[in-house]
Amino acid sequence: MRIGNTAYENVREIPDSVPVFPLSGALLLPRSHLPLNIFEPRYLAMIDEALATHRVIGMVQPRFDGEAGSDPEAPPLCEIGSLGRITSFQESGDGRYLIQLAGICRFKVLEEVDEGDIFRRCRISAEDFACDLDGESGEEDVDRDALIEAFQSYLDANDLEADWKSVRSASNEALVNTLAMMSPYGPAEKQALLEAPDLRARAATLVAITEIELARQAGDKPTLN
Repeated sequence: MRIGNTAYENVREIPDSVPVFPLSGALLLPRSHLPLNIFEPRYLAMIDEALATHRVIGMVQPRFDGEAGSDPEAPPLCEIGSLGRITSFQESGDGRYLIQLAGICRFKVLEEVDEGDIFRRCRISAEDFACDLDGESGEEDVDRDALIEAFQSYLDANDLEADWKSVRSASNEALVNTLAMMSPYGPAEKQALLEAPDLRARAATLVAITEIELARQAGDKPTLN
């Protein structure tokens, strides 16, 4: 798999220690793209570090189970995150960086390490997610019709429109991952989508979450007796 100017053929080419960006509700999936507006000094330093080395950072959500006594400046992290390569970088002129990450693969956080940086860094392993480097893995197993039906139902329920030409031309992987990343669901749902073992399971998870949300919305609507 090629991301930007770098090929990632196997998980041995994945760094075993990366700076991490804890961001609630953020989801980055393989071969997908995530734009970020970076403005905090510690994360500006993190981007400087990544650009000077392997251009890679880890996106990981803070844990959302409300662990008591955790440091609000360094909350505990979810066990699974996603590795992204900086493929676009722009200085805003007012102290911010505008970057785009391209998803490489998921990873497991082994431990957080302190190397004296002002940003957080973790030792990681991508061994369990070698399948992420194969762009065609699981394409044929996705129930595309069920996914599009759920997507259409959500749009209809919320008076939204979609670019159906792009939807119809997208590969199954691009469709599943784009819809998962764009979905308006909360941190727990986003983590479930990230941790789905394969593309088929991610699509099925997205359909299930959408159906639950549609049922909730229908239950919230007032009825006339």
